[in-house]
Parts: sequence; structure tokens; C-alpha cells
Amino acid sequence: MTEHHDAHGDASALWPAPLASGGVDATVTVPGSKSVTNRALVLAALASDPGWLRRPLRSRDTVLMADALRSLGIGIEEMASSSSSASAASGVTGMPEGRGEAWRIIPGSPQAPATVNVGNAGTVMRFLPPLATLAEGPVHFDGDLRARERPVGALLDALRALGARVDDDGRGRLPATVHGAGSLDGGRVEVDASSSSQFISALLLSAPRFNQGVEVRHVGRSLPSTPHIRMTVDMLRRAGAQVDAPDSGGEPNVWRVTPGALLGRDLVVEPDLSNAQPFLAAALVTGGRVTIPDWPAHTTQPGDALREILTAMGGDCTLDEQGLTFTGSGRINGIDVDLKDVGELTPGIAAVAALADGESVLRGVSHLRLHETDRLAALTREINALGGDVTETDDGLRIRPRELHGGVFHTYDDHRLATAGAVLGLVVKDVEVENIATTGKTMPGFPELWQGMLAGAGSRA
Repeated sequence: MTEHHDAHGDASALWPAPLASGGVDATVTVPGSKSVTNRALVLAALASDPGWLRRPLRSRDTVLMADALRSLGIGIEEMASSSSSASAASGVTGMPEGRGEAWRIIPGSPQAPATVNVGNAGTVMRFLPPLATLAEGPVHFDGDLRARERPVGALLDALRALGARVDDDGRGRLPATVHGAGSLDGGRVEVDASSSSQFISALLLSAPRFNQGVEVRHVGRSLPSTPHIRMTVDMLRRAGAQVDAPDSGGEPNVWRVTPGALLGRDLVVEPDLSNAQPFLAAALVTGGRVTIPDWPAHTTQPGDALREILTAMGGDCTLDEQGLTFTGSGRINGIDVDLKDVGELTPGIAAVAALADGESVLRGVSHLRLHETDRLAALTREINALGGDVTETDDGLRIRPRELHGGVFHTYDDHRLATAGAVLGLVVKDVEVENIATTGKTMPGFPELWQGMLAGAGSRA
């Protein structure tokens, strides 16, 4: 399968990052959470009755997930408005009124043969092979060239241990074919998820449909991004699954899911808090103020850690009925922080740290070398190309502030590299970000949102 450059736009195009003329002052409504949207799609596909997903994120990763589920015979109907005319035109009744875009998911037994294009979406390449074991026939997985380099071997081995037949020619990488038998025994399995917590989430999401459920035991090194596993567990429980997990007094590094029916839900997707990061960072680096509406008071999203991290770097935040308002102090402090649980925030924090008054050390993120790109190498290379002083450590980055200058900030088809470049461009003249369109992976319309923020006007996705 060839790489899908069309989904990212022209990879060689350069975007002149806008320079802020002063402190930003804006309200920015960010799109829904990718992590919640894609988990909800999988759970709805496995449910015993139809469900609704409201305010879902529409981005490359979520469209890939929806299209993949459709290829497996799951019904997903999208409506841009809740008006009766839209419902009537689609032939669907019972759509929630007055709530914006909604997707109706009509579950069913996964169908095969099928081919799944994972693009470069970790959630698609990892969450769907367990679901594919429930189909009767072969389901082939492939994607972008980078997807063929990302780790999935531990997950495929776990599926084999649970009774599945999987063919990857011994690579431990895509392309791979899951030969579904219509059901999976399930049971106990050990998996090394030190390279990606998604291996754990992938097995848990489909486990209610396994004959024996599942008992997953992590046996590797330190487990990264545990908030994402807590999100998976929380969403499973809300869909009616019985889950025993470390956060509820269970054995450390062990998760158990009992077989049983999942409920179709009417779920409102929270804003993607990690995608709010560049806008909050804009308030910090320009000494301005940004409000993110609908920030949840309680959430399992890792991005909620931004409140604590960015405050420590020199700002102040208030959470009230208006949302989260972050105000920069005009000064940026260096920080020594363990980001193991929130590794996806690392590019944005590194960009802010490069503009700080003192040295920063970002720890616990060695697994970022296996993300959309090797994020640690990429951040080091690109910030240093602008005059920075960044060095890689065994598990992160050491960033010493230097006066930066303009230049091209390469993104390697990585959406979080692109937004990090935009943050630097707010205060560093003549920064050009390569392939800003790659932000469409999780945040379509980012350039327009960014310009709207700088104009001081409220921005809405």
C-alpha cells in the first residue's frame, strides 16, 4: 500500500508562522478529543444496540477509524445538524435535537474479508486487530510507510496467545492479516506494553466480546501514558463492562474484563485537551490570555495536566463556568518534569522551554522515539536548527535557552511537531513550518484557529 500523502496536503509546503504583535487575548473552542472519539467508536461498534456520538472529532485519525469500521460492516451515519430535515434526509429518526454534529453507530458482527487502511493512526493499527478476531475471515491491515515502522508485534503476539491466527511474516510490524474465526477464546495473557500503552487498551476494548473476557498483565519496563489506560477503563465501565483495574484496588499492572454485553450510549465528546496545548502555550509565551470553553472539571484526558505544567512554567489558570482561562505572566520558567504519563504534550512543552529563562529537563519519554516520528530526535534537530541548545538524554530532553532565529521547522508528518513550530513562530521572527496541513491528523482547521486567536476574535472549529 502506498503512503497517503494526500491526507496531509503538500508535505513540502512551507507555512510562514504568524508573529504575535503582543499578548494574545482570545477564546478558542478546540475540536473534540481524538482519544475519546476513537475509543467510543470501537465500543459502539461492539455494543448490543445502536448509539450516538455527539461532537465527535472529525480528523484524519477518526475518519480512518470510522472508515475501517465501515469496511468491517459496522454502520456509521454522520449528520451535520440535528434538524428534523437532516434526519429525514438520511432516513434516520431519533437523532438528538439541538446538539450539533452527531454520528449514529449501528453495531453488528464484524464482517470479512476486509482491508483496513490505518494511515499512521496508532489507535487504528492497534485497537482494531483484536476486534478483527471476531470476524469470520481475513482482515488485512496496512497503512503509511511510517505505520510499517511502528511497533505492533507485542499486541499481535498477545492475540495469538489468546487463540487468534495472525500472519505478519514474523516482522512484528504491519502489514499483517488477522484471520478471524467469528469468536476468540480470550483468557489470560502477558504483554510488554512499555513501548505503547495502546497495547493494553486494544485488548481491553474488545474483551467483553471474547468468550472468557481477558486478563492482561503488563510484564515489561515502566508503562507509559497510563492516563490513556484509565480512559479506556472508564469508558468500558460507562458502557456496562465489568473491569477490575489497578485504579480500583486491583493488582498492579493487571487488568481483567468480564465477558458481557456493551450498551449503546449517547455520548458527548469532550474537547481535546492535548490539542488545547498550543493555544494555552500562546498565552504563556506572549504574556496574553486564552480561554478554552467546556474544559471538564473531571476528566481522564492526559491533557488536563497542562493546568499544572504550564502554571509551573509561569502562568496562572482559572477553571470556571466559562471554561479554562490561562494567563501568561510575561515570564517563562524552565521546568524539570516527568512526562511519562503525558508524553504527547512533550513537543509543545519543549517549544515553550526553548523560550524560557532557565534550563528545562523533560523526563520519562523514551517511548516518544516510536511515535508518529522519533519525536525526541526531531525536536532536538529542529529547535537546534533555529539556534537552540537541546540535547537528548536516555529518556527525554535537556533544553538550555538560547536566542532563536528564523528558519524552516520540519515536521516529519507529525501534527504535534507542526503545532510546536507554530508556538515558536509567535515570538521568533521568520519561522516557516513545513506541512502545517499535517495538523489535520487530530485538529482540522488549525491554521484558521491560530489566525483567529491572533486576531483576538473567538475561534471555533
